[in-house]
Amino acid sequence: MPSIEMNRHIGKVLRRRRRLLELTQAEVAQVCGIRFQQIQKYECGGTTISAARLWQLACALQVDISYFFSGLDGLKLSRGPSDSLDSAAG
Repeated sequence: MPSIEMNRHIGKVLRRRRRLLELTQAEVAQVCGIRFQQIQKYECGGTTISAARLWQLACALQVDISYFFSGLDGLKLSRGPSDSLDSAAG
């Protein structure tokens, strides 16, 4: 399960890029076929963004999908037992 910290980080990056392009939440939402309220939830980190939706957002904001993950290496992400790679090898 994605961490709250990751959701918040991606939301901040999303908001920063949208504002840089001078787009409204409604404009980005329209391109993705969703309501602007959903963009609000993404930007505040309240909702996890699916891989498919993140792809749509990357296209709408004219960035590579990896753009949303830049800066995560310095962020401490909580990991649960199900996130461990060792448990998959078992």
